[in-house]
Amino acid sequence: MTVSRRQTLTGLAALAATPFVRAQGTVVLKAGDQKGNLRALLETAGQLGNLPYEIQWSEFPAAAPLAEALNAEAVDFGPIGDAPLLFAIAAGTRIKAFAVNRSDAYGTAVLVRPDSPLKTAADLKGKLIGTNRGSIGHFIALKALASAGIKADDAQIRFIPPAEAKLALTQGSLDAWATWEPYTALAETAGHARVLVNGRGLWSGLSFLAATDTALASKRAALGDFLQRVRRAQAWSYQHAPAYSATLARIIGIPPEAAKLQFERRATQWIAIDAQVLADQQRSADFYQGAGLLKQRLDVKTTFDTGIA
Repeated sequence: MTVSRRQTLTGLAALAATPFVRAQGTVVLKAGDQKGNLRALLETAGQLGNLPYEIQWSEFPAAAPLAEALNAEAVDFGPIGDAPLLFAIAAGTRIKAFAVNRSDAYGTAVLVRPDSPLKTAADLKGKLIGTNRGSIGHFIALKALASAGIKADDAQIRFIPPAEAKLALTQGSLDAWATWEPYTALAETAGHARVLVNGRGLWSGLSFLAATDTALASKRAALGDFLQRVRRAQAWSYQHAPAYSATLARIIGIPPEAAKLQFERRATQWIAIDAQVLADQQRSADFYQGAGLLKQRLDVKTTFDTGIA
């Protein structure tokens, strides 16, 4: 497993009796992140000061390598989409989702070149689509095909990581690329792609913070505090969109216009783990089982820890 960047942010305990401090020292939260989004959010909103624990950040380009790190317990927790979470749990990774947010699904999309003759999902029949195996991009590719009455076997899906998929699309060796934000906004604002099929009506818009069973048992108070900081930061970010977008662009290394576009249209809200969340996640799991990608039915109720949120 390769980690592209590791940053460590250290906070001091406010009180000697804080629940975050063990006899042998301060609790360390090993936080996984995707494209720096979570760290950018917290940093810009000023939520990383006076931490009663340490955070060690590890950045991943997509959910699949983050899930591998969770499985190896190289990280304690991280942000992960609904589809990658299902695949990871089905593969035996001992993790649970302890927080959930819902976003506008538009930017989780199937992209084509601006000059592509493809106009609708029906045009994907027989075409070569690039995406990450088990990613939300994989999910949206299958959903787009199904929405047009096309069987998965009637298109060619090639599993390649985002950077390679983007290059392959622009060079013409892929007909389409199924991906997510900020890759969608990056490709659009650079003029490299346009949205053929967006995720509205196809995807629930759910994403999660998932933690290992070990971390949930041993670092519960720290995870709870971290979640509250994320919620406060999210509220702040939409009140200060220009400042947040600029910092996001700097941290994850993308143009400001792409950072602003993906942030504003996602309209992310942290919500309760309620009956609607469970129903939406169960539909996703059942869809994957029907597509033959999950070998047996997964009861999603067992994949959540509701005691922190």
